[in-house]
Amino acid sequence: MLRDESLRATVLAVDDDVDILRMLKRYFSLRLPTFHLITAESGASALQQLTSNPDLILLDVNLPDTDGFSLTGRIRATTSVPIIFLTARVTDEDKVRGLGAGGDDYVTKPFTTMELLARVNSHLRRYRKYLEAVDGRQSSDKIYCIGGLELNEETVEVSVDGNPVKLTPIEFKILLLLMKSPGRVFSAEEIYERVWNEQAINTDTIMVH
Repeated sequence: MLRDESLRATVLAVDDDVDILRMLKRYFSLRLPTFHLITAESGASALQQLTSNPDLILLDVNLPDTDGFSLTGRIRATTSVPIIFLTARVTDEDKVRGLGAGGDDYVTKPFTTMELLARVNSHLRRYRKYLEAVDGRQSSDKIYCIGGLELNEETVEVSVDGNPVKLTPIEFKILLLLMKSPGRVFSAEEIYERVWNEQAINTDTIMVH
């Protein structure tokens, strides 16, 4: 797992397009020597590569043996690392389905390597902070309860009626923001700026989350 700046980040790229995988591998090896890119051309191969403990996953939606949405559900059963979809499918229905399955972001094909790098770095930074919060678990009174919903900010845990709920880092941050200010209405732009720490360009990502 990615724990500090001195460690290499392992990125798993899953795509049945060999040319895209070659392009990514060449870019990561030449331009990003601190990154280690591993690849998979199918869903089955991607699940096997999870044993390499990737820090982030780039996932194509269309795969020969499954679809990226279904595969995301299986990946989420074992890891909470960021998942960025690489896809030409950009309908609202696809976004809702993908993020609902546990994805964190979309990069639309064709994409530039600079855009992809910016997304990868951004999600790795957030995931690093999430891991640091989990690793530094201490007892705390930072517990928020609304009805049967309970969120512990220190232990990064959520439960409903006593039953644990698994959330992605982004989902946890959004829920924490809302539970800290019960009854307050946040605009999509406010949520994006507070959770992503970036100026909102479009609000589609917030809406589907």
